Amino acid sequence: MAEENSTTATEFLLLGFSDLRGLQGPLYWMVLLVYLITLLGNSLIILLTQASPGLQTPMYFFLRHLSTVELIYTTDIVPRTLVDLASPQPRAISVQSCAAQMYFFIVLGISECCLLTAMAYDRYAAICRPLHYSTLMSQQACQAMVGTSWLMGMMTATTHCSLIFTLPFPSHPIIPHFLCDILPVLRLASAGKRKSEISVMTATVVFIMIPFSLIVTSYARVLGAILAMASPQSRRKVFSTCSSHLLVVSLFFGSASITYIRPRAGSSATTDRILSLFYTVVTPMLNPIIYTLRNKEVTEALRHLMKRQMSSARGD
Repeated sequence: MAEENSTTATEFLLLGFSDLRGLQGPLYWMVLLVYLITLLGNSLIILLTQASPGLQTPMYFFLRHLSTVELIYTTDIVPRTLVDLASPQPRAISVQSCAAQMYFFIVLGISECCLLTAMAYDRYAAICRPLHYSTLMSQQACQAMVGTSWLMGMMTATTHCSLIFTLPFPSHPIIPHFLCDILPVLRLASAGKRKSEISVMTATVVFIMIPFSLIVTSYARVLGAILAMASPQSRRKVFSTCSSHLLVVSLFFGSASITYIRPRAGSSATTDRILSLFYTVVTPMLNPIIYTLRNKEVTEALRHLMKRQMSSARGD
């Protein structure tokens, strides 16, 4: 009987926030507002870095791809979440749709890790090896880094989804989450999940810790170069070019570490969902805000774009 029940699952039931009905209404409007701001902010970054002559540098090339990742990432999760929040009951999701959502979730998450690492290397090359910068960060090198980011994401997603969705599941599995995240789905498996869980967790830790270690190494070199500068004004100017990226890195890796590396003991399904909501919905909104408000070049490009639009509207 157990074997029969473990091979008949055709869909999962996403619990979402249906057990917290008092929060569903406020969460719906909050998630919708954050999603609209995310779409607007990241689309604006893509437009500015594509159209502004002053932003045609490797750093903004990576930023454009980062914003593209954020747009697809939130669109993979938020529309389904909004539909579920509007429903008083948990809604079913087919195994195929769940696998597709998880696949893109992993591809985009790993790609973002790699892009943030490439952006840190760009800062290292610009500050610590300025004479070799044009060679180290050539157009071909930047395109190779972006391509590698997507390739690593696709390889990891294919491996994870192959491990997880070939396991047997109960006939009526309930996911205590609002999305098909790796661990909540994996824990539903009827058999063979221990080996897969170890493999998935090992890969997750590797793809969080290795990029983070490379970023820390890059910025340790950058910090050494900054401290070696004689002029305080030069130190402040150079550090300001790194501050936005450092803040985005702290948000991304901090929330990812809390979500995926913290001990399972003592955690609750509600806590996991709230942390994931911040990680998957709020963080992608903050990135374009940080780069717009804290970066003079982006702010200046936005000002010029607004002036051009106003001039066009007046018919000048």
